[in-house]
Amino acid sequence: MGFPGRVALATKNPGKIEEIMRICRGWPVVWTLARNLASSNQVSVASLWPDVEETGATYLENALLKAKAVAKALQMPAVADDSGIEVDALGGVPGLLSARFAGPNATDEENLRLLIERVRAVGPPDRSARYRCVAVCAWPDGRHLSAEGSCEGRLVTQPRGSGGFGYDPAFVPSGERRTMAELSAEEKDAISHRGRAFRRLGDLLAADP
Repeated sequence: MGFPGRVALATKNPGKIEEIMRICRGWPVVWTLARNLASSNQVSVASLWPDVEETGATYLENALLKAKAVAKALQMPAVADDSGIEVDALGGVPGLLSARFAGPNATDEENLRLLIERVRAVGPPDRSARYRCVAVCAWPDGRHLSAEGSCEGRLVTQPRGSGGFGYDPAFVPSGERRTMAELSAEEKDAISHRGRAFRRLGDLLAADP
């Protein structure tokens, strides 16, 4: 089967959309985005685009909830991911709650501020952390493929940089002096958890019988 001809991207997060479109620009697919359906006045289709509550116990479960819901609603294959940052000194927190660490409707800035507050008392050598991502492609019949990627690093308590989103201004990837937010988009994609997960998913789709 290989790559589907048309794929829905099951997220409305602008930062994720930008990154995934960039990482997957070599995929031989036509992308369907919720914002494009709305802007083209396809209201009846856009209204079917479900808002999915992330109730899964793992990144994979959450990614599948989103991808399967959109695939079923639009009757086409859908791609989604779930990701988080895991801080060793905090026992892996925020993990699955990364997007809502400071509350259900928290902004990126509020989440980042809370994480920095939590790790400020931890010595720099003990601020190890990692980004983790699981990317999936689901079909309307329930079949799916999944891939995982991670990026090891450490946290700093003085945010730096204006690129990326989320916790990037406080995350320094292993082997780097710059935060993720100080890297160029291409540099980030080459080492990021999301870049690694989606490249692996692309390989699986290309090899899918």
